[in-house]
Amino acid sequence: MSEWLGEKNAADTLSQSVPNNITSEMGLALLDVADVIRPYSEVVDYLQQAKDDNFLDGLVQFDGGQEIRNAIHAYLNKYGMRCVGEIDITKARWSEKPTTLIPMILSNIKNFEPNASKRKFEQGLQEVLKKEQELLERLKQLPDGEKKAKETKQMISLIRNFIGYREYPKYGMIHRYFVYKQALLKEAEQLVKTNVIHEKEDIYYLTFEEFHEVVLTNKLDSQLISKRKDEYKLYEKLTPPRVITSDGEIIAGEYKRENLPAGVIVGLPVSSGVIEGRARVILNLEDADLEDGDILVTSFTDPSWTPSFVSIKGLVTEVGGLMTHGAVIAREYGLPAVIGVENATKLIKDGQRIRVHGTEGYVEIQ
Repeated sequence: MSEWLGEKNAADTLSQSVPNNITSEMGLALLDVADVIRPYSEVVDYLQQAKDDNFLDGLVQFDGGQEIRNAIHAYLNKYGMRCVGEIDITKARWSEKPTTLIPMILSNIKNFEPNASKRKFEQGLQEVLKKEQELLERLKQLPDGEKKAKETKQMISLIRNFIGYREYPKYGMIHRYFVYKQALLKEAEQLVKTNVIHEKEDIYYLTFEEFHEVVLTNKLDSQLISKRKDEYKLYEKLTPPRVITSDGEIIAGEYKRENLPAGVIVGLPVSSGVIEGRARVILNLEDADLEDGDILVTSFTDPSWTPSFVSIKGLVTEVGGLMTHGAVIAREYGLPAVIGVENATKLIKDGQRIRVHGTEGYVEIQ
């Protein structure tokens, strides 16, 4: 169980449950998918064993199977172009590897009651309305308070109505990337048929210009792909520096912060509040077996991690800034968060009890 220990500041509270945020809606929509599946225990058992990405076709053999299949397909039609590391066009999209969603769906079924998405959004909205009212009442007590309160209310409305749209450019870009990828893979299939490459995924090891040339000429140095596959395996083992300039200079540094308790792990405060709970150190989204109240500790998050945010009560990441994905969605979901914590996934052990100070920007191991 997690324990809420600190109040969120006004700005972070007012960032909760905003309308028209395509990324936060994605997390809540998967709760709705869980609602469709929850009444059918046979399907839940089936999903717990499902390892093949064709599992959707097998759903129709069960009671409620067609309805469940339709619900998952509808989700994939809207969000299936997303995945971890989605800027990299070679990464498998949820539509290509839907088993990625199964742990999060099962987690939602286990951790929540029906209609949780509506309750979560409404709970955040009520907190916003309460905080807004408090602020406006305090402003009204000041000289010329009525005017200040009116201007502040207009500004709050403006921010809340438009802040959610910051997620749309990325959503649109990734939507297009998937279309591009499907077109490129069709060309790759032709190259497989003419024995120019062994498998269509071999094109991932070519530059776009090289791929264009291969399609035109139907010729490729057979050693080039295998050489780059070996290089890729080598590069995967490297740990990139946290900061590197355009000149190749590696910059190291540390946080200059005063008056922090001894022995704490320091990072950037990006979503206020203090929460204590069980740390779940997860590096792969497919391993995200989270329980309600857990604190997620990971290297980085991008929009694909959002469905896992509905189960957690706090967030710690090694990489990120004030306006990166994890910080924005943490504020919208009302989660205390500290990011930019160097070596967080090594310093914090899975299962440890930790306290996240989202207002001050540090983590205590209990």
